[in-house]
Amino acid sequence: MTPPSGVVVLTDRLVARKALDRVVAGAVAGRVRWVVLREKDLPRAERAAIAADLRAILAEVDGTLIVAGPDPLDGEAVHLPAAGPYPPPTHRLVGRSCHNHAELDRLTTEHYAIVSPVHPTQTKPGYGPPLGPNGLRKLVDASPVPLLALGGVETPQQVTACVQAGAVGVAVLGALMRAEDPCAAAASLTSAYVEAVTPELLKAGAKAPRSPRRGLRPTVPTQGSSLTARSGHGRPQPQTATKEAT
Repeated sequence: MTPPSGVVVLTDRLVARKALDRVVAGAVAGRVRWVVLREKDLPRAERAAIAADLRAILAEVDGTLIVAGPDPLDGEAVHLPAAGPYPPPTHRLVGRSCHNHAELDRLTTEHYAIVSPVHPTQTKPGYGPPLGPNGLRKLVDASPVPLLALGGVETPQQVTACVQAGAVGVAVLGALMRAEDPCAAAASLTSAYVEAVTPELLKAGAKAPRSPRRGLRPTVPTQGSSLTARSGHGRPQPQTATKEAT
């Protein structure tokens, strides 16, 4: 399974402006092909049901759902925290969150890593210090696996800077979860990635997102769907922002 590249969306239903399914469907319409399901506070059964629904949305564009934590929730891809488990499980796609050289040095069979924070982040203020493009480049140079950049990446210019520093993509939470129009926000960031990515990165395995097949639109569940109910649409949402790190 190819490691993620381009714009990767991290979910957080507690800060999302809309129901989680609608945010993800909008991001997919904006050419996002990778989504990391967090929502780790939910019971497994409820989380697995959300995973199944999001996979259905992504399946229409050959996208991939990655699950935060060692349990793939009936899938094949997981993203692990820096703290463990070690050794990593043997799923078809395994990623890990890292923040420094020491954590990158612990990687063994992981296929990719997400490094953070690149910039100060509204979702997780005070976490850092921020790497900045120069710090990101140093981690890219030292990493045994492809790296994605996370933390405060909200503009096309920031996406370009991360790609120029050697990242194969960016992981985005707040810029899409809080977006008034997730499709437009995703399209803007994805276009910046496509324009910035170099032939060398493409040869290394980063794939530019493909446009949806003509006439194909990601399915957006209706108000009465099971995922709409599970993702909290129509109910007051907690105001406390959760951690951005997966």
